[in-house]
Amino acid sequence: MEFINGVPLFSSLFLFISFLVIIYLQLAKTKKKLHLPPSPPRLPIIGNIHQFGKLPHHTLRDLAAKHGSLLLLKLGRYPTLVVSTAEMAKEVFQKHDAVFSNRLKTKAMDILLYGGTDIAFSPYGEYWRRVRKLCGVELFSPQRVESFQFVRDEEVELLVNKIRKASINRESIDLTKMVFSASNNIISRSILSRKFEEEHDGGGGGEVLELTRLRRFMVLLTSLSIGDAFPGLKWIDYLTGFTQNVKSIFAELDEFLDQIIEDHRNLKTHEEKKDFLSIMLEIQKDGGIEMELTQENIKAILLDLFTGGLDITSTIEWLMAELLNHPNTMRKVQKEVRNMAGNKAKIEADDINKMDYLKCVIKETLRLHPTAPFLIPRQTSAAVELSGYHIPSDVAVFVNAWAIQRDPKWWDKPDDFIPERFENNGVDFKGQDFQFIPFGCGRRRCPGLPFGVALLECLSANLLYWYDWEVAAGENLDMNEGDGVTGNKKIHLRVLPVST
Repeated sequence: MEFINGVPLFSSLFLFISFLVIIYLQLAKTKKKLHLPPSPPRLPIIGNIHQFGKLPHHTLRDLAAKHGSLLLLKLGRYPTLVVSTAEMAKEVFQKHDAVFSNRLKTKAMDILLYGGTDIAFSPYGEYWRRVRKLCGVELFSPQRVESFQFVRDEEVELLVNKIRKASINRESIDLTKMVFSASNNIISRSILSRKFEEEHDGGGGGEVLELTRLRRFMVLLTSLSIGDAFPGLKWIDYLTGFTQNVKSIFAELDEFLDQIIEDHRNLKTHEEKKDFLSIMLEIQKDGGIEMELTQENIKAILLDLFTGGLDITSTIEWLMAELLNHPNTMRKVQKEVRNMAGNKAKIEADDINKMDYLKCVIKETLRLHPTAPFLIPRQTSAAVELSGYHIPSDVAVFVNAWAIQRDPKWWDKPDDFIPERFENNGVDFKGQDFQFIPFGCGRRRCPGLPFGVALLECLSANLLYWYDWEVAAGENLDMNEGDGVTGNKKIHLRVLPVST
């Protein structure tokens, strides 16, 4: 008989196997005790991926209606929690905000945003706190937003004049492209003190950062690749071209951003009027936020700011499309805008502040068409109990803002465009009313909200003040969304401006 340390081999094996069985039973017992959120039926290996569809915020809203306001899905290797009601969102962000403040890291995000060192996608921690504070003070504070009013006025005047040429000639315009050009020039002048786009054919498509390129960037950034869901199959991302597409657009944008930064280093900026990039370069050189700010960090932050123009463009095109679809509402908001502005040569910021119905129209547009239907996906940093359910650590979290903002429990006729629902109504988008969260909520809500809202109000007020609008001859007013989770219209908005 063989012995191990004086104990018969058979007895040793028996004890070892018994130990493994006990451990397995204990783990099974513990797992059984966990009260996890409901899960729709899933397929082997792929889990619930097949249930996402081309518009995941739509299909997940339907799944939530069948299975509950909290769903636990499996996307390949990712356990994924989907939050679909205001009540659940409130519990998440009021009681457990810190646990839900991390970001889900994907292959595309890691490449496109320099390892996630921007503001929106960076991990929750000291780096994020410092760069958010930097942007909040130097770019998004009320005082800084107000100081950029002259930039908004000048660029909007240029936009109005471009549209006037088309109006005189009775030519239709691609309003999507024109608004993108104006909004990105405003953003660029605010952070760089100069425009970065070259205008082509009066449409404003930038030579490097044109609309289609940035939208492709956003589609890739918000995509979950095969390799993300199944690490052992990441080679498929090369066969499908996903990896090459991500690296290609990264190379293009990286070269562009390097050139912007190099050009800026060679500029002589007035000491009393430094722009945001100058401040970041000064911090990089001398310190100032008690951490290293690398070239990659600066480029990641700049990308966040430039892509903000996409959100503005998407909201304006949806707003104008909804108004064209609802001519009585169009006339009502134009009457307010024109009465408040009078016969001035330009609309003043004080005039816009008094345009209450315009603000209702903007809110209703954001309610129906949030620019990020799932906000930005998060990831739990620890296990937590949520509404009686056990939520494990490292679970991806999708907050379906699109579904929440169309919940009939909170909204009468939820799929209809009715700006009047916000009249004499204190519901706002600042993150405290969880039935209306287009800019997110909790500590990771969009820091650029003041900047973005000021730009939205300025652009929409001027478009409605100076022109009447018609659908271009031969064009259909298509109200379909583009595939995926970017929230933009599927087809650019082509319209005919009519001078008043």
